[in-house]
Amino acid sequence: MREHFPSPSAFPDFESLALQAGLNRHDLRCLAESGALESLAGHRRNAAWLVAGIEQRMPVLASAPIVESTVELAAPSEGQDILADYASLGLTLGRHPLALLRPRLKKLSMITAQDLSTTPSGTPVHVAGLVTCRQHPGTAKGVIFVTLEDETGQINVVVWERLAQKQRRPLLGARLLGVDGILERESGVTHLIAERLTDHSALIGDLLTHSRDFH
Repeated sequence: MREHFPSPSAFPDFESLALQAGLNRHDLRCLAESGALESLAGHRRNAAWLVAGIEQRMPVLASAPIVESTVELAAPSEGQDILADYASLGLTLGRHPLALLRPRLKKLSMITAQDLSTTPSGTPVHVAGLVTCRQHPGTAKGVIFVTLEDETGQINVVVWERLAQKQRRPLLGARLLGVDGILERESGVTHLIAERLTDHSALIGDLLTHSRDFH
């Protein structure tokens, strides 16, 4: 029989959640940092503050109510929430990080993955995306395939061996990679032949991203 675990919103406060679910301070801190306690606290900063004050009690005092003054902290910005989501979960259920950067990327003449679907084959384009995968198949004769992700989808990039050797640092080190190249479309498959690579990781600051490289 499948067990049913109530959501945090089923509890009136953090004390009830900690006591009834048998959670320790580490458990509560992880929940607070991931944003899972926002229904009780309003936002993760309040949640982190509240769980920091919860301590294990002696059994005789376990059910005794404790009344404390309310402290309201300033809510984090959307960008700060996204950073926290990636730090604790490796993803976000909110907007994609590049959605926040899009105005800045537009000034750099960078288009989205969705824009590529209506761009004619053979067109020079500029894109940027979070690196999610790097592949170097043994049969590819030195070619490296990179998958980028933005707020609208994925971009498949082909990096020929000569460029890979010339721009090894941004190719292997960038978390947010900019690519200048030529769009190619064949048999319904769209990819970008890279001509120049740029590391734009500074634009995403401390955002913790992960890519699958050379598996």
